[in-house]
Amino acid sequence: MKLRLLWILGFCPLAVFSQINEPLKKELDSMYVLDQKYRAYLSEYPNNKKLADSLMAVFQVKENLGGALWRQQNRIDSLNLVRVKEIIQRHGYPGSSLVGKPTNTAAWYIIQHSPEIATYFPVIEKAGQAGELPESLVAMMQDRLRMQQRKPQLYGTQAACYPLKLDPKKQECFVWPIENPATVNERRKKVGFTQTVEENARRLQVEYKVLTLQEVSERFQLGNR
Repeated sequence: MKLRLLWILGFCPLAVFSQINEPLKKELDSMYVLDQKYRAYLSEYPNNKKLADSLMAVFQVKENLGGALWRQQNRIDSLNLVRVKEIIQRHGYPGSSLVGKPTNTAAWYIIQHSPEIATYFPVIEKAGQAGELPESLVAMMQDRLRMQQRKPQLYGTQAACYPLKLDPKKQECFVWPIENPATVNERRKKVGFTQTVEENARRLQVEYKVLTLQEVSERFQLGNR
């Protein structure tokens, strides 16, 4: 009877536990916009001469526009990461129950674009298990971490570009090797991807080829980890 009365009065006792932190939501939304700011230019300017010319004028460069844009983005990324680490230390991962959707993905993007994936992946994994973050994003970060560790990825989300050993002036991009590639699309479907690995490769503008780590090591100059 008491619970029924609460519903009649328009009060749901569970709502107490799903209160959105509006100031934090707004802050993370702004941080996400900054995370994407120069990345958007980096993806657009190679095929847009007018945009490229405008950006070169703004940044006062005559060549290597990409380098100038990355310098700006890297500064933002460093500041964003400092703040996200503070947020996680205080609140845990800022997921959907704390900041709502799609703001629950903002901290993920900042960590995904940082050098500290290995440190924070357990936090991301826990958030995914708790339903605070899409499983597909957890899978993408796991793939990137495994690629950084020179291990085969599990879901085929990551592509890489490296110089050829036989011709260091030439660079090729490829889908990083995948563990058990014959079943990768089954794994992708389980964690919520709607595209196959082949479709995802086309989205990344890379030709999908099944490669092993040994083949990659023999063909490309991978550099230091």
